[in-house]
Amino acid sequence: MSGNWYRKDGDDLLLFIRVQPRSSKEGFAQVMEDQRKLRIKAAPVDGKANEQLIRYLSRLLGVPKSSIQVETGHTSRNKRVRIKGLSALPDILLS
Repeated sequence: MSGNWYRKDGDDLLLFIRVQPRSSKEGFAQVMEDQRKLRIKAAPVDGKANEQLIRYLSRLLGVPKSSIQVETGHTSRNKRVRIKGLSALPDILLS
């Protein structure tokens, strides 16, 4: 799997994600260009999709929600997400 959708930034990990809201199931899908597709159930209304994105990553990676920040793309499907204190890509995201 291509590594262009994530990179280390000091002690943090940056993920480049394309969100597919209103999905019937949640989870990571294929790598698309320099992004990884992530399906979430929440609708893109009033920040609900961003909130669900943070909850999903927190649960999946076992990090506090406060460690996850949507840096860019708050109103877009294309997002840059910073995970503080996680400097390497967990094996669960490599599959």
